[in-house]
Amino acid sequence: MKRLWKLEIRFDQTADKPIYLQIADAIIDAIQQGRLQKGDILPSTRTLAEMLTVNRNTIVKALSVLLDEEWLVSVERKGIYIAQTMPQSRPVKSKTPSVTLTAADLQHPAPLVFDNGYPDSKIVPVKELARAYRQIFNRNAKWQMMGYGNALGDPRFIQHIAHMLNHQRGMHVKEDCVCITRGGQMAIYLIAQCLLQKGDAILVENPGYQSAWQAFEHAGATLVPIPVDAEGICVETMRERLQQNTTIKAVYLTPHHQFPTTVTLSLQRRLEIIQLANQYNITVIEDDYDNEFHYTYRPVLPLCSYPELENYVYIGTLSKVVAPALRVGFLVTSHNSLIEKITQLRKIIDIQGDRIMEQAVLQLIEDGMIKKHIKKATSLYKEKRDFTRQLIQKYLGDRVTFNLPDGGLAFWIKPLYPLDYTLFIQRLAAKGVQLVNPNDYYAPSTTADGLRLSFGTLSTLELERGVRLISECLQEYEP
Repeated sequence: MKRLWKLEIRFDQTADKPIYLQIADAIIDAIQQGRLQKGDILPSTRTLAEMLTVNRNTIVKALSVLLDEEWLVSVERKGIYIAQTMPQSRPVKSKTPSVTLTAADLQHPAPLVFDNGYPDSKIVPVKELARAYRQIFNRNAKWQMMGYGNALGDPRFIQHIAHMLNHQRGMHVKEDCVCITRGGQMAIYLIAQCLLQKGDAILVENPGYQSAWQAFEHAGATLVPIPVDAEGICVETMRERLQQNTTIKAVYLTPHHQFPTTVTLSLQRRLEIIQLANQYNITVIEDDYDNEFHYTYRPVLPLCSYPELENYVYIGTLSKVVAPALRVGFLVTSHNSLIEKITQLRKIIDIQGDRIMEQAVLQLIEDGMIKKHIKKATSLYKEKRDFTRQLIQKYLGDRVTFNLPDGGLAFWIKPLYPLDYTLFIQRLAAKGVQLVNPNDYYAPSTTADGLRLSFGTLSTLELERGVRLISECLQEYEP
């Protein structure tokens, strides 16, 4: 294996593409042109940073993208190598399945549900999970698993989560600041109880995730809703509220694919939020609930990957990746004192997590099964997303506006004329279609202006029938 010691890259400082992506693309080009060979080892990140005269964190971000896209592979204690098997440089266009509806399908539809954006449980790797459980119980030390363990989670599982966040999401995570939880909702509850108290206030996206709002209010905090537009949460409004209210202790965000609107927080606003959080000494709570399902060329790195951000809590989940019934999530924080409080509260309400489940999921990860499942699921969901886009254009194109989501399992569509959403949802239900009332996403005294249309759990036949019935109901509101 030859070692790469020379890599010439000309940076375009005026381009919209960040420097770390220019580096990543240059390495991909070198691989495709044969200047870098399969099995070549790269220099250390520090050496590459000196060669290219950039910050080492920029190199780390570039390599994280390439590792995630499988142009590179990381071998523990040895280094980072050019992968032996090359990925495709761009997603391959998938064939969109066609469906045919009969009159009976529309006149007597089976009930169908557009949920909040759940994954399809029919593609869960049940056999592989069962095999992982059997392997665990066949281990010689199986009796040791029957006792009590670490309140923060299985140490090997924690180690994997920290490694994944550092190498795939560009973060700087210490293992002793990671807590494994029973899903993302438990993580939110623990954070709310340990970070907030009566009299505190917290900034939240509006529209946003009501279950998180309930957890914050249960802790005694007051919600301060901040509107969301095409670039994410409105930073100017955040700044105004922070200037007016000294009791604000945190901001809760879903910046990757905002819930429920699916928009991605812009780079400029990310930088401004970091500046505001540091200036006003508030904690950024980042809920990255569907990081794995991303359909464009690049996933967006978490807000918490920026080393400039001083106070943060990052939330992730594996429940959407494996199966909703498997309650496996995690939280990471920059607060040493906060993780201590979370440990004590976790001992009170749960003593410890499900060690056996954690080890079973870890077994699937180490076997490569989770990675394989994510690829399969992402491909399926991308096909469904593209198919749903065609349906919206075909049946709703002159009645709504929408943006194509670059990830997640739902669309956000905005009718072109005012709706009584409660009545609209009732009329849909009468036709056999259940859709979440968008008023449920909004703070009191604010007006809903869109519908969340999920596609993860529905078949193509159900999607077409549902969108056609939504179109019929919208016709009744045309001016």
